Amino acid sequence: MHPKNLFIADFTYTLPYEKIAQHLLAQRDQSRMLVYEDGKVTDTAFGDIAEHLPGNSTIIFNDTKVIHARIIFENEHHAAIEVFLLEPAEPFHDMQLAMFQHGACTWRCLVGNAKKWREKKLVKKISIDGRNGLLEVKQAGKAGDDFLIHFSWTPEEISFAKILEATGFVPLPPYIKRTAAGDDEERYQTIYAIQDGSVAAPTAGLHFSNTVFEALEQKNIQRLFVTLHVGAGTFKPVKEMQIRDHPMHAEQMIVHKETLEQLIARLDEPIIAVGTTSCRTLESMYWLGKMILDGAEDFQIAQWAPYEEVMASDEAINTSSITAKQSLMAILQYLQRHKLNQLTASTKLIIAPGYTFKIVDGLITNFHLPNSTLLLLVAAFIGDDWRMVYDYALAHNFRFLSYGDGSLLWSKRSHT
Repeated sequence: MHPKNLFIADFTYTLPYEKIAQHLLAQRDQSRMLVYEDGKVTDTAFGDIAEHLPGNSTIIFNDTKVIHARIIFENEHHAAIEVFLLEPAEPFHDMQLAMFQHGACTWRCLVGNAKKWREKKLVKKISIDGRNGLLEVKQAGKAGDDFLIHFSWTPEEISFAKILEATGFVPLPPYIKRTAAGDDEERYQTIYAIQDGSVAAPTAGLHFSNTVFEALEQKNIQRLFVTLHVGAGTFKPVKEMQIRDHPMHAEQMIVHKETLEQLIARLDEPIIAVGTTSCRTLESMYWLGKMILDGAEDFQIAQWAPYEEVMASDEAINTSSITAKQSLMAILQYLQRHKLNQLTASTKLIIAPGYTFKIVDGLITNFHLPNSTLLLLVAAFIGDDWRMVYDYALAHNFRFLSYGDGSLLWSKRSHT
């Protein structure tokens, strides 16, 4: 069956509220880890993950950094109005450029308590590095169900990244029913996060500690980093009956030439993605390389790109004859021709049952919401056994969602 024709009701389960972790454990690597391989499930500690990974394999992390995407303003009657940043709109769509904008910019945002916003603009006093100033916001139109919000500030020479750091709050997921506390500043961030731009953490990476990294090095497990700036769409459940009617939001991905070279050299060994975001980035890279081979230079990967060719029976046949190495080499050669050190693209790729994985052999991930595209990805990766995995996790008191426990899943094509 073509993934468009899947019903989301077939990818749901009952998640009791008490299974949703509200806090991280005292130490990152103290969480539990479920291991799925060859149809079997075992239960271990995340701190022992190196023991479950083949030596000489490659593990891919998403080094995006969560920004302070929630800013609270007050109207003239002191009612709170929340502006939640989604993605930059003007003058730059590129996340890296947008974060270093000075003086003014416009972002696509969600607005909480929007009915109370009747003023032309809202103003907030700010103090950064001992310098006082003002942050002003005004509505600049709509973009679908979202608002276009124009930000302006003084002193103008301060970057937007510093404005957010000083005035915003950690954007904890909506299912964490508490106010962000001081330890969330550190804990809702991976230890390797460096690229500002996400409004949600790549949560599988939250379990990794320096101790775990040392254990990986002892087994000669190579660590590589890509960037996918996670959007608020990661929280969005699929509300439509069929997957075909669910729109994926575009997310920006960045891959450096050196990373690409190392990845190509290691394709014969197992490739393990840390999180669904790293997985989508790697798989998007395959389709990006195919686009380059086909002569395209508009690097926007459409939601249904792998499924465009369908058989008469309407089954997906995303079984391109292009190998992973050929596809990644096409990207590398493009960078070399254009004297670029990194490639920036956007992806709306949806990975659902019917998808054939091109690069990823193993997936480290948390336990996801029912009716979510993240659960669809897991189901695509391990097939119908996703139900067995989730039933086991629920029955054995694993902690779910962003601050919960982790899992290591091996696909049937993995070489372990």
